[in-house]
Amino acid sequence: MTNKEHHPNMHHKKAIVSAICMEDGPKSDDVKLLVLVGVYIIMYKAAADASISPMEKYEKEALYSALQGFVGNEWNGSFLYPDPCGWTTIEGVSCDFSNGFWHVTDLNIGDLYDNSLRCSQAAEFREHLFELKHQLEPITIPISSWDSLANSLESLEFRSNPGLTGTIPTSFGHLNNLQSLVLLENGLKGEIPEALGNLSKLKRLVLAGNNFFGPIPTSLGRLTNLLIFDTSRNFLSGGLPVSIGDLSSLIKLDLSNNRLDGKLPREIGGLKSLTLLDLSHNNFSGGLPETFQEMNSLEELVLSDNPIGDYVTRIQWGNLKNLEMLDLSNMGLKGNIPNSMTEMKKLRFLSLSNNILSGIIPSKFENVSTINALYLDGNDFTGKLEFSPRFYSKLRSRFRASENMNLCSSLELTSTRHFPEGVKQCEQESTVDSKDSDPSLKDEYLSQNPHHIIASFGHSGHAVSRFTFCFVARMILMALLSIIFL
Repeated sequence: MTNKEHHPNMHHKKAIVSAICMEDGPKSDDVKLLVLVGVYIIMYKAAADASISPMEKYEKEALYSALQGFVGNEWNGSFLYPDPCGWTTIEGVSCDFSNGFWHVTDLNIGDLYDNSLRCSQAAEFREHLFELKHQLEPITIPISSWDSLANSLESLEFRSNPGLTGTIPTSFGHLNNLQSLVLLENGLKGEIPEALGNLSKLKRLVLAGNNFFGPIPTSLGRLTNLLIFDTSRNFLSGGLPVSIGDLSSLIKLDLSNNRLDGKLPREIGGLKSLTLLDLSHNNFSGGLPETFQEMNSLEELVLSDNPIGDYVTRIQWGNLKNLEMLDLSNMGLKGNIPNSMTEMKKLRFLSLSNNILSGIIPSKFENVSTINALYLDGNDFTGKLEFSPRFYSKLRSRFRASENMNLCSSLELTSTRHFPEGVKQCEQESTVDSKDSDPSLKDEYLSQNPHHIIASFGHSGHAVSRFTFCFVARMILMALLSIIFL
């Protein structure tokens, strides 16, 4: 695309692209795909004559690539002169002549007209089409006409269209055959309609990256075939409905980065098939439901940045045999790290940062062979770190235990390159050997080790007596030998 500096008189114009791809053969009501995409095409002001420069090169290349995505690479537009907006046109491609150039304003691909281009079996939206997304005026999703697709439409997706605004039409609730509804990273707003709970065949519901607000509808609990539910990065508020536990087929649940609050319902433990649960960056409080330990299919559990404020010992973490990632950072958790946390044999990542945890850090974490990241910084742990140099060497910067004022690390690790950063050295203990401090133990020790030589001029009376005895015995032996040989 031509750099903006080369075109100081840049203008923008909105274009709507509609594509209806149908099965080959006679026209049928069996619509396989309908996509409405808001595409915004950059227009440049130029004084060139249309007969000389009918369409700018970048726009023509983007259009041809988009058409090939719909109909296949065998189409190259060679029969068009000089392009789809010139003297030879394609039914379904509409253009507007403005500022000396032709610009595409509307695409209708599929069996709409006698000479329309047919969609291929592998129809796709090429990236070149979505790169043309500059806009001045927003567009909205049409409210009407969805009833006509009630029994045929299976997938409806709007992705990465920041100019697509407005609300989700309640008429979407009439799309009885819909299996996938993806409204990802648009400019949509408003509340999630209760009518979406009528989509009984829905398997994927992705509403992430918009401006939706209000509560999560309780009606969504009726979507018992739902596999993926993602409403992350919105402004949803209120509590998590109890009906969430009825989504028995759910594999992925991502409600992160919203404004949800209240206590997590114990019914969430009913999600037995769930492999990913992300509730991070919300305002949930009131403790951890014990039913978490019943979700034994979980592989990733992310609850960070919620004021949960509970004892981490409430959960039998060892029950989560498949858990690989556990993020409980910045949650106000209290108590000691339970041994059950060291029993998760598939654990790769554990973060307990920025809580109020205390006590000794279990050295058994070193026995979890899969672990490669352990973050324990910002707590009140005490005592001495008992991990081996090999463990620190394995994790390197992925081990953190700083900002624990009463935690220290072994002196013998100071010579290694993997001394835990931010952890102070343990003070050297000036203790007296127990065998020196107790004479009775010293006698027992010497009686069991008769050949032990004490190379000391110290304060032990027993050591001095033994030395004197040996010296006198040696002198007597030498005297006897001298008498015999004389």
